[in-house]
Amino acid sequence: MTKLRVSRRAVLGTGIGAFVVTAGLPPAASAATWAGLSATNRGIIRKYYGAWVKKDWALMDRLLADDFTFTSAAPDDHISKTTFKRQCWDTQSALIESFDLQRVFGAGDEAFVKYLCRTKSGKSFRNVEYLRLKNGKLEAIECYFGGAGFPSAANTSHT
Repeated sequence: MTKLRVSRRAVLGTGIGAFVVTAGLPPAASAATWAGLSATNRGIIRKYYGAWVKKDWALMDRLLADDFTFTSAAPDDHISKTTFKRQCWDTQSALIESFDLQRVFGAGDEAFVKYLCRTKSGKSFRNVEYLRLKNGKLEAIECYFGGAGFPSAANTSHT
């Protein structure tokens, strides 16, 4: 069997190309595409977004690797799990009503997720996140904001 190695840059390039193509498609009612991901990784991804909705830090803590990093334009540059909890979870989780996972695709232990997040105030926003999994846990997440890309920002926007 031939093993194919793909660089992160190639995966990101492919993902961005796929995102551009799917951006013109009508929104799905739920994640219509789970291509390329194992059942285990699909379950971890569902539990991750579910933990936000349930406000369940204990579940979140179990899903995130000890050396987990989170990156976004907030600016969060490879912040640790502890900092993620303090800066993101503690300030945003109470504002979240639901997630609609509109597109989920990946390969092996890498996935892109396009979602619509609805806040408790009735506002919403879309983001794309690149997730890297390892040994049954989320090792890293990079969040690419779509406009008002987090709950408190969406709640203060005028859209």
